[in-house]
Amino acid sequence: MKDEESFLLDDPARLKALAHPMRRLMLRHLNVHGPATSTTLGELLGAKTGTTSYHLRQLEKYGFIEEIPERSTGRERWWRKADGPRDMRLPTPDQLAPEDRPVLAEFHRIGMDEDRVLFERFPEAYRRDPDWAKGSRGLGRMTKAEFQEFFDAYIALLMKYSHRAEDAPPDARPLHIRLFALPADED
Repeated sequence: MKDEESFLLDDPARLKALAHPMRRLMLRHLNVHGPATSTTLGELLGAKTGTTSYHLRQLEKYGFIEEIPERSTGRERWWRKADGPRDMRLPTPDQLAPEDRPVLAEFHRIGMDEDRVLFERFPEAYRRDPDWAKGSRGLGRMTKAEFQEFFDAYIALLMKYSHRAEDAPPDARPLHIRLFALPADED
């Protein structure tokens, strides 16, 4: 699969693997800080190594992370984010069986909890360094087709200016970037 291709995360088992708060924290740590062991992640997250090992194996099982064999020795296994598509899209509820829809709802709930924390951090990040903290709020009027085109262009722009960790220039920083839109006339 080409790097810029989008990937629809419509396998309920893979979606469920990401609908767990600890797995999300672990994956985010690997994305931002690079490779780690289950011991390192356990210390950072306040969890036992057995717990982190289990969750790492679940992430590996569904292709989100991979072991680094050349760094792993004995019982110490090193993990990194697996190379894959950067544009992972979620299914709409109608693309899932009714019994799998609660997993999608839980995925969204956990994601919004994470996003609330980021939004709360924003004012302080902006105060510290406004060159590295940007925000935008707006109101647009679009047809459904125009909105889809806008979203696809946003993703293309994000992919154009984002680097994989191994290809990033030395002064590149990982950034949390969020876009969400919803109808304004349903307030």
